[in-house]
Amino acid sequence: MSETTKSLFETRPPGTLAKSAFVSHYGGVYEHSPWIAEQLYDRGITDAHNTPATLADAMAAVVNGAVDADKLALLRAHPDLAGKLALADLTTSSQNEQMGAGLDQCSADELARFTELNDLYKQKFGFPFIFAVKGFHRTDILAAFERRVKNDVETEFNEAINQVHRIAKLRLEAL
Repeated sequence: MSETTKSLFETRPPGTLAKSAFVSHYGGVYEHSPWIAEQLYDRGITDAHNTPATLADAMAAVVNGAVDADKLALLRAHPDLAGKLALADLTTSSQNEQMGAGLDQCSADELARFTELNDLYKQKFGFPFIFAVKGFHRTDILAAFERRVKNDVETEFNEAINQVHRIAKLRLEAL
């Protein structure tokens, strides 16, 4: 295997990195939340963290152990889906994920519904709708949005955290 086809986990395993390099490589896995990588590093990175799955589990444990205010800040760091796609300050990962699901190709009616649901959802829950879009079409995402906006706050908070973990794991696997 050539150096260009090797994954980041093969060329620079997490357990071998200094803190600054670890945070540089993995600090963006959770949207605009490098604190997760920083805290995980401070807890101790070992060779046991040298796969996407084990690193994802360890990072998820940091989030799950955080206070609700930090979890809420993490959720609020995510962009709206579709509705304000052209205006949002998207990370490259978010932009690629949303485009891959066809969210940049919404019809006028779909765009209007996403915008309406984004506003309703944020008003009800206090954070944007989060959905790990990889492998889903925009119509699937819109259907999930329609269902989830009806959830109670606790159920949706937990679902949003689970979606954030799924996004992070997919991003780690892509590295």
